This record gives sequence, C-alpha cells and structure tokens, in this order.
Amino acid sequence: MSVHTDNIFKSMKDVRFEQTISHQCGVTMNDSVEARAIADLMAQKPGIKVTYLPAMIRIDGQGKIEFKMSEISESLGREMTPHLFEISTSTHYGRMVMVDDDTVVLFGNMDDAMAYE
Repeated sequence: MSVHTDNIFKSMKDVRFEQTISHQCGVTMNDSVEARAIADLMAQKPGIKVTYLPAMIRIDGQGKIEFKMSEISESLGREMTPHLFEISTSTHYGRMVMVDDDTVVLFGNMDDAMAYE
C-alpha cells in the first residue's frame, strides 16, 4: 500500500459521527466577479464568516443567512435575481428558500424553513 493511501485510512479512524444539529448554513461559490460582490457585501453582516480559497469563496453562518438581491445588485452594479444567485453558487448547505423575488434565505434549522413550505 502506498503512503498516500495509508494516510487516508489513518485519518478516517479519527472521524466521529454525532447525532447533533449544528444549525449552520452556507454557500460555496466559484470565485468570480459576482461571488466577490456577494462575499464583500455579506462580510459586513454580523455572524457571517467569509473564507476566500484559491478558486472558491465560502459564506457561512449560524441559524439563518439572508441574501437580498437588491443589495447584491447595488454592490455588483447590475441586476442579481434569485435564479442568477443560485447559478452563482456551486453548492449550499442548510435549507435554501426563495422567499420572494428579492430574498433568498438559507436556514440551518429545518424547522424554521418549514414555515415557507
């Protein structure tokens, strides 16, 4: 077995599975003009953590993250819609709800998201 494979299996023995809910939510976006505008705006909001990686940007929060398309549009200098926002995100975790034409919300608690079902 190669050293690389040994390291993979060795680290897996340290993985713990817990039956808890983190209430965290967030998005990962490919680094782009749109993603940087969204990240710069969201970094100013309380409780939001923005992480710049070599080719991606992560936006993480606790409980709920609200993305206002009007704010993003103003920051970007052109229109951002909920559908364009979804295209800009590579992936997300938490429950994503399109509340209206201006607001996309990510919920870390699925029960909170159920109010919009």
